Amino acid sequence: MPSITRFRNDPSSVLKQIVISPSDDDYVDQLIPSLREFSQGNKTAHVLQELQSFAAEKETEIERQCNSTHQGFVDSVNQLLRIREGTVHLTNEILQLNQEIQASTEKLVDQKKALVESRGVRQNIDEAKHALDDCLEVLRLANQVEDLLNQRKYYAALRALDELQSVHLQAVTQYKISEIIQRSVPATQKKIAETVMTDLNTWLFRVREMSQYLGELSFYHTNLRKDRLRERTEHNDYLANFKLNSAIELVADEHEEFDILHTEELEVDFSPLLEALHIHQTLNQMDKFRTEYASNRRTQKDLLVNNNPLTLTDDELADLHTLLEDIAGFAILERATTKKVPDLRTTAEVEELWDSLNHTAISQITKALPQVDNAEHLLKIKELVVVYIQTLSGHGYNTILMSQLLLTLFDKYTDLLNQRFSEDFLEIVSTDDYMPMPIQNSEEYEKVVNVSWYTPDQPVSAIRFPTAFPFSQMYPLCCINIRNFLNQFYFFADDSFPNPSIIDTKLLASLDDLLTSKVCSSLIARLSSQYLGQVVQILINLDHFEIACHELEGLLMQARRSNSTPLPITTSTATSSRPISSLGHGAVHLGATSAFMAQKKTAENRIFELVNSKVSDLVETSDYDWLTHNPPVEVSEYITALTQYLGNIMSSVLLNLPNELKNLMLFNAISHTASSVLALPLSESVSRITTSAVAQLRIDVNELVKYVETLPTAPILLESLDELRQTVALMETDSPEEFYDISLRNKKYRGVDPLKGPVLLEKVVKDTPAPVGFQSRKSGGQDAGSRTSGGAGAMGQASMGRAAGMAAGLRERWMHNR
Repeated sequence: MPSITRFRNDPSSVLKQIVISPSDDDYVDQLIPSLREFSQGNKTAHVLQELQSFAAEKETEIERQCNSTHQGFVDSVNQLLRIREGTVHLTNEILQLNQEIQASTEKLVDQKKALVESRGVRQNIDEAKHALDDCLEVLRLANQVEDLLNQRKYYAALRALDELQSVHLQAVTQYKISEIIQRSVPATQKKIAETVMTDLNTWLFRVREMSQYLGELSFYHTNLRKDRLRERTEHNDYLANFKLNSAIELVADEHEEFDILHTEELEVDFSPLLEALHIHQTLNQMDKFRTEYASNRRTQKDLLVNNNPLTLTDDELADLHTLLEDIAGFAILERATTKKVPDLRTTAEVEELWDSLNHTAISQITKALPQVDNAEHLLKIKELVVVYIQTLSGHGYNTILMSQLLLTLFDKYTDLLNQRFSEDFLEIVSTDDYMPMPIQNSEEYEKVVNVSWYTPDQPVSAIRFPTAFPFSQMYPLCCINIRNFLNQFYFFADDSFPNPSIIDTKLLASLDDLLTSKVCSSLIARLSSQYLGQVVQILINLDHFEIACHELEGLLMQARRSNSTPLPITTSTATSSRPISSLGHGAVHLGATSAFMAQKKTAENRIFELVNSKVSDLVETSDYDWLTHNPPVEVSEYITALTQYLGNIMSSVLLNLPNELKNLMLFNAISHTASSVLALPLSESVSRITTSAVAQLRIDVNELVKYVETLPTAPILLESLDELRQTVALMETDSPEEFYDISLRNKKYRGVDPLKGPVLLEKVVKDTPAPVGFQSRKSGGQDAGSRTSGGAGAMGQASMGRAAGMAAGLRERWMHNR
């Protein structure tokens, strides 16, 4: 568009420019600034004038153009009139049509209104239908919850109830049914929880009913494991070092691994417990559930171990089986529950129940123990308790309390064994014949040797039967009892027994008590017998019992070095060859060994006493006539009887004694004989002794010497006769003054007592012819100084004391050599 800036001051130019503007906008754009300029320059009138002139000019131009086109204009006007007429006609038609349309529109409005109204009703119906559908869905889900409860699908019912509450009820919150169902939700949840707990209690009841069978089954499999371990030990000695439930045993038994709760015989389904747990977790009621479950288990525990008296005397131990199997089943289920649901039960709660069960069981068993009076029956009780301990320790329980019960059972078992074997030993000792045990053949001989601690001097093939052992029958019978006692003592010991040293201590104490108070004391009590053969046999038995004690000490020492050393018990006499267990360290000393050794001295002294008593009795029958003037013609009868007696006892009664002891017995008898004979002339009742009487005494002494010279230990025995021989020689001497010469006395009469010699010399008188009518009196009214028959005076007692001293010295020397 051309600029008009330079024509602003020229109105005509402005008008021309405006006229030729292509549009109204340009026209206005040109006119407004020009008018503003003209008004400021006071040229407005001039502009108006120009506009009027321009308008007139244009009108003239229009008129000129119209004059040239008038007819056309008229035609146009006519045409316009016709058009107007047609337009009026069309307007009438349009008005009529408008009326028609308006009439139809009113009808349409009525229809529209009816349609709108019907649409509102339909919408209401739809809304009501949707609301009814939502309510029906809510009711369906509510009924579904009940159906699921009836079908025992508690978790599904709980989930459906949760869906109903959180989703479907939110869509019908404006309806009353929502409020009703909402109020019923807690009651339904409570009903689900109560129903689940009812099922759980039913399950717990069934579990309690099956707990005994579960315990019985677990005991059975524990025994199978012990059998398998024993078989493996027989093939591999190294496995003997490992106990049941040890790591090595568990590894070795892996191929036999099984789940005690899931076997062909028994299947424990934990679904009710897990379902109840899951339900209460969903309901956020775990604390309540734990409390109720713990209370139920405590109640079941109390029912399990009621306070009914326990009977332990029946052969099958039914009450004890029931008690321990119930506890075992209960404990196994508790441990399995803890493993499956760690958060349900704390370890402290389980251990508390376990300790309570054990305390109650121990209390009942301890109260019933006085009923048991049989050691073998007590072994059955112990074996059942051991299986119980081994089973439950395999499930991780602490069995110290039940192990302490084993100590109580062991004390009772020890008392029963001591009582039974005491009676056996006393019966053996009291019924023995105290004669050397006769043997008819080699089989019997070997049996006795096998069961007794006895080493024959020669092989069986060299022995001629029938023969006899040096000991009496009581010795092998006691040896059998000792072996059986040891075996039965260790029947109680096994891998599960606590503190094996207690067994060893009890064994030594009991064995010492039996051997000392029952065997040794009983034998010593029989030493009061006046029968020399019985006393000698007691001494021989004591000697063999001492040997047996030494053998036992060696055996127990050997067992200390190896806990698998078997006792040497033959199958014909013992019930088992069960190995003796380790006795710890240090030497083994049986007090019975010293007791038998000491009582041997008592028996020896008793033999000395009996032999000396017999010798004294024979010497008392001497009946010497000290005033006789008749020369002697033969040996006195008492000397003959005395030597025969000594020979008889040496070849019969004392035959089985050791040679050293026989020699000692003989020496004591000879010494006592010499002292007794020497005491005769020394008696205070003898005031005078004739040479004839001395000659008789010399003959008797010579006879005694001859007998002694035939004995094996004659040189030593003759020494005990030195005093007697030299004293008799002094009494016969014609030179009594030699006795008072010390040098001569030491040469010829060294054995004569310096105090006794002068006394006897004073008593000896030379023979004188017997007066007419004199008759020697043998008894009764004989002069008190002429005869001696019996006790000696003070000098005689001194002589006997000296002889006894010499005998004692030689005896000590012999004992030292032994």
